[in-house]
Amino acid sequence: MRQRLISIGDDYWIEDDEGERVFKVNGKALRIRQTLIFEDTHGATLLKIQERMLRVRDTMGIEDADGRTVATVKKALLTPLRDRMSVSVEGGEDLDIRGNILDHEYSVDAGHKKVAEVSKRWFRIADTYGVEIAPGQNEVLLLAITAVIDTMTHDER
Repeated sequence: MRQRLISIGDDYWIEDDEGERVFKVNGKALRIRQTLIFEDTHGATLLKIQERMLRVRDTMGIEDADGRTVATVKKALLTPLRDRMSVSVEGGEDLDIRGNILDHEYSVDAGHKKVAEVSKRWFRIADTYGVEIAPGQNEVLLLAITAVIDTMTHDER
């Protein structure tokens, strides 16, 4: 994933390990609450990411193209030693995110099993970080969760 320092509406592309564009994150500008549309390369909506208003802690929901909630990402209330977030997955196993979230060095775990790892140290290019997803996982959902985490932890996006 490559972040943009300045962009209208926070649009950016997600590329695979060969540099091919595979998903677009389309940030909707001028909305009261943060909204991102996760699209395929043809512009079809795969997931919609939206900030949940009036919550005690920061929360963003991920919906499918039909508006059904597929996951909810929440910041932990207290994080004494490390950054921590949780993801409630509808019809699936909930996920825990732990590590240095602000610096893009964290893992996504389902129980005691790592399902994805996010790292900047794999890249020399500024504002770029990688997401390694374990085989058999829902890569679209895990990439959308990564986009949510980026949005929730960097208020300027």
